[in-house]
Amino acid sequence: MNTTTAGTASRPVAVITGASRGLGLQLARALARHGWRLVLTARSASLAAVQAELAAVTEVVALTGSVVDDDHRERLAKAAERFGGAGLLVNNASTLAGYDLAGAPMPALADFPLPGLLETFEVNVLAPIALTRLLLPQLRRHGGSVVNLSSDAAREAYAGWGGYGASKAALDHASAVLALEEPELRVWAVDPGDMRTEMHQDAFPGEDISDRPLPGDVAVPGILALLTRQPASGRYLVSDLTGGR
Repeated sequence: MNTTTAGTASRPVAVITGASRGLGLQLARALARHGWRLVLTARSASLAAVQAELAAVTEVVALTGSVVDDDHRERLAKAAERFGGAGLLVNNASTLAGYDLAGAPMPALADFPLPGLLETFEVNVLAPIALTRLLLPQLRRHGGSVVNLSSDAAREAYAGWGGYGASKAALDHASAVLALEEPELRVWAVDPGDMRTEMHQDAFPGEDISDRPLPGDVAVPGILALLTRQPASGRYLVSDLTGGR
């Protein structure tokens, strides 16, 4: 992993979406400790507190907004360029159903509101592709990496997970194609497995998910292992990267 601290300008730059909570937040904290400068985004106003926290550790720009918004993605790319260009993009922002489930079960495809299904694909597929395209000149310049967060629902059929799973399957395929088209980059689709996050709790309203690992315990070490080992582009299970921890 490039963790040099010999001068601010030489420190690597990471862009992380969905960085206000869960895996995105824990990864941002870990990369900050390893000397990365950060460009963070999320829709939540709590992102301001994340910026204040991490500013004590590294240089950080945190821009609140939606990755679906064209102008917002442009602002992210410009912020990374001002740091000298992104060497890592983590497309972590995701939505389960394109709307607030509010304690409801995951929608069956027969009942999935089409606006919500459209939003699911916009957030989980189109926005990552669009942001990656904007950052490609920077990533090429630095021989960088793209991490696209996947899910086992992209490979396995689960009732109620049709919209989310189909969107993650599409992102997996886009990741594989991008890897072929950009052989100088590393493009990794990462399946973190079940985690104890707010989004995972939303998928199982009223259920106890305390047996799931926290993202900082398994998923973050897995992604750090990718950055350290720099394996070939491909799809990786976090459990394989961390020895099943």
